[in-house]
Amino acid sequence: MKIVSIIPARYDSSRFPGKLMQQLGDKTVILRTYQNVVSAGLFDEVVVATDSDVIFNEISENGGRALMTRNDHQCGSDRIAEAISGIDADLVINVQGDEPFMDGASLKKLIDVFKDDPKREISLASLMTPLKEYEEVENPSVVKVIVDLNNFALYFSRSPIPFDRDNEQVPPYFKHVGVYAFRKQALVEFSEQEMTPLESAEKIECIRYLEHGKKIKMVVTQNLNFEIDTPKDLERAKAHLNQMDSQ
Repeated sequence: MKIVSIIPARYDSSRFPGKLMQQLGDKTVILRTYQNVVSAGLFDEVVVATDSDVIFNEISENGGRALMTRNDHQCGSDRIAEAISGIDADLVINVQGDEPFMDGASLKKLIDVFKDDPKREISLASLMTPLKEYEEVENPSVVKVIVDLNNFALYFSRSPIPFDRDNEQVPPYFKHVGVYAFRKQALVEFSEQEMTPLESAEKIECIRYLEHGKKIKMVVTQNLNFEIDTPKDLERAKAHLNQMDSQ
């Protein structure tokens, strides 16, 4: 099984423009993310897919591999599908460019989902982590996921789900960590489909898979990962990096 990691890296961001080129310690966010994924040692290739000359040069000039993609993609999966079209791969792992501390153990769990799926019933796997602060549960920037008894995704939302009607017992809340593992064919099919109604409403791309009846296996991770969506997130990431360096 040939396993490739594609890191989608768009320069523009509505909440934090240019965030991937912000300094995080002595490296930019995107370079730290790329080198972290490479160091996991799980992939035959690691590629940054970007629409930005600045990001392309940042990766290339530091010895990495980057591919230029179109600038009109509606989501990261479409960008990955374009990048992977010319690469031989069985399994494609998408690590977001703003996830500089993604841990190798969690990535390996995603890969193992497909090694344990001899009938090839699973199209996509992704990560979730328990939410402990209700402030995050209510935050629309934090995507929540609910699953069935076998940890297959039922729905993703920016709203608090499940809804605690009686307030008698706090239900489990899980944050969706935006890291995906795809079978290549499922990713290609995704890119050929139009945006679906619920996906359009929530602006959560993996809902498209659910609306087309695909199975998404969710994998629990307890490891602390940082998505850098805002300047405040960047400050938290800097503090976390300083803590790591001092240990």
